[in-house]
Amino acid sequence: MSTLTIRNASLLVTMDDKRREIPDGGMVIRNGVIEAVGSTSDLPSVKGKVIDLRGHIVLPGLVNTHHHMYQTLTRVLPDAQNTNLFKWLKVLYPIWARLTPEAIYISSLVAMAELLQSGCTTTSDHLYLFPNGSQLDNSIQAAQEIGIRFHAARGSMSLGESKGGLPPDKLVEDLDAILTDSMRVIETYHDSKRGAMLRIVLAPCSPFSVTRDLMRETLSMARTYDVQLHTHLAETRDEQDYCQDKFGQQPLSYVEDLGWSGSDIWFAHMVHVSAPDIAIVARNGCGVSHCPSSNMRLASGIAPVQLYRESGVNLGLGVDGSSSNDSSHMLAEARMATLMARLAQAPGLASRRDTPMMTARESLEIATVGGAAVLQRNDIGSLSAGKCADLFAIDLNRLDYAGALHDPLAATVLCAPQKADLVIVNGRILVQDGCLLTPELGPLINRHNQIAQTMINAT
Repeated sequence: MSTLTIRNASLLVTMDDKRREIPDGGMVIRNGVIEAVGSTSDLPSVKGKVIDLRGHIVLPGLVNTHHHMYQTLTRVLPDAQNTNLFKWLKVLYPIWARLTPEAIYISSLVAMAELLQSGCTTTSDHLYLFPNGSQLDNSIQAAQEIGIRFHAARGSMSLGESKGGLPPDKLVEDLDAILTDSMRVIETYHDSKRGAMLRIVLAPCSPFSVTRDLMRETLSMARTYDVQLHTHLAETRDEQDYCQDKFGQQPLSYVEDLGWSGSDIWFAHMVHVSAPDIAIVARNGCGVSHCPSSNMRLASGIAPVQLYRESGVNLGLGVDGSSSNDSSHMLAEARMATLMARLAQAPGLASRRDTPMMTARESLEIATVGGAAVLQRNDIGSLSAGKCADLFAIDLNRLDYAGALHDPLAATVLCAPQKADLVIVNGRILVQDGCLLTPELGPLINRHNQIAQTMINAT
């Protein structure tokens, strides 16, 4: 029996059903599960390790619902810095074609290390490129070694340039090969049990890179195995134009006609949607991953986040790929979500809504319980008895929070994004005193940069 008690936190933010914020808070964790939460003075006395978090704020682990971890290898490339999505992809596809199994593994470790240090304890990753023998197993190995809770999305592309798609033909896969490997990774890795550390998701990439047959067959397989489905949707105006030209429909109508509706599905971005679209998403129970930094970086647009919230859509937060964000920092993403939602209400913008401004607490809600709902997890996202012990803590006695301690929670979102001082996943300490306990970062960064330079400089 492994028991850990946290005591004396200046503020413990639960994000539970009552959204309790507990001064001088603490909790008891046993075998990776939260057993008790409350004021330190009310906690039961149990044997085991004790962590005194006096002067710290404790929050639920953040949930990242959309990422492309291999993209840490191609951050801030000059030719891709100042372009929109389609042009950006055209620049990067040839470089990504040089990915190897080691590149996937190392880049995943780097992205996961960044996420953990930003307070993220559960992440999804959408891997849809498998050149040179690369497999989803490479990123799964990284997650198992570093200890993060992982939803591994087996992505796919089957529609190359020669058949009207955007990606080069050498990067797409045959339909049967995709389905065979999708079945393999589900049967090998997927864990449906409560508290699972690893789940598999099936994730055709986008309307401009997959066929109708792949969308239908993937849907059928996911429903057979009871795993979730994920795809990019309604990210840019270019995608809208593509869908109208190729299918005679807008993106949401297109996937709806293919049967893609239900609570087991979540879409990344959903920027360019109508009010009727939002009503359909809400009625069908689909989730949405909001990726504000990427949407700004690629000039894709402003997602109607407040309308999603008002309509009852399950809304989570995603950092998106590290080549369209250049970061994997979930607190930074929560800050961007807050600011973008407020910008959408500025006078003169078509998306302006006469609703109260999004608050720091609402952004944190999207990043925790919102993300958990998107991933269909009722065992993470909040700090309450029976939930998985996923949490992080930040020392409040730092220059960046000077003058902000009248509202520590708002400081974590609205002040400059900070790294976590303590991160616990499934009851296991992964970051202590601000340092990742494993792997050793120096050699990891060096090898990552070597691989990146080799990929970028190859002719």
